[in-house]
Amino acid sequence: MELKTVIENTKDIFMTDSMLSTLLDFERVMDNVDMYAFKNWINGELVKGPEVEKYWVTCQFMYPYKMMPDPDGGKRLLGYNVIVEYSKDKLKTPVKLKDYGDFQPGTRKPKLKTDPVWVVKIKMPSELVKDAVEGFIELEGREIDMADLDDAYQQDLDNMTAGTPAPEAAV
Repeated sequence: MELKTVIENTKDIFMTDSMLSTLLDFERVMDNVDMYAFKNWINGELVKGPEVEKYWVTCQFMYPYKMMPDPDGGKRLLGYNVIVEYSKDKLKTPVKLKDYGDFQPGTRKPKLKTDPVWVVKIKMPSELVKDAVEGFIELEGREIDMADLDDAYQQDLDNMTAGTPAPEAAV
C-alpha cells in the first residue's frame, strides 16, 4: 500500500457529497456502539472506502503496527452483523530528503521506506448505516429532535415549571 493511494481516496471522499455523508453515517454507528472507548480505535486512518454495495458498506482503516486496535472493540460490532477483519500490511512512504543519496537513482523522486501497519476492514450492513440518523434519539417510543433539546437547555426551560421561575432566580 502506498501513501499516494491513501491520499487519493481521501480526495475522492471530499469531492463527493454522498460518499462523505455515507462515511459520517458509518462513523456515527461506530460511535454509537462506543468503539472509541477501546484502546487505539480512535487512531485509525481511513485508507479505503466507503465502498457502497447493495447490502454492505465497507471501510478499511490503517493503524501503526505498534498501535493495533483492541480486538474487544471489534467484537462489539459482531452483535450487529458487522464483519471485522484484521490484516498486516506494509505502508510505503517517502523518506525525508537530507542529501542526494535519498533520491531514487536517476530520478527526482525520494526513496521509499516501508513501515508495518495493521489494516482493519469493517463491512457493515447498509441498513445499519442508514438507520444512524443524526440528531435524533428515541426515548420511551418517541423520537426526540436533539436540536430542540439543546435549545431548551440554552433557554433554561428545563428548570422552569408551569410559570415558576428557576430556583436560582427566586431570592
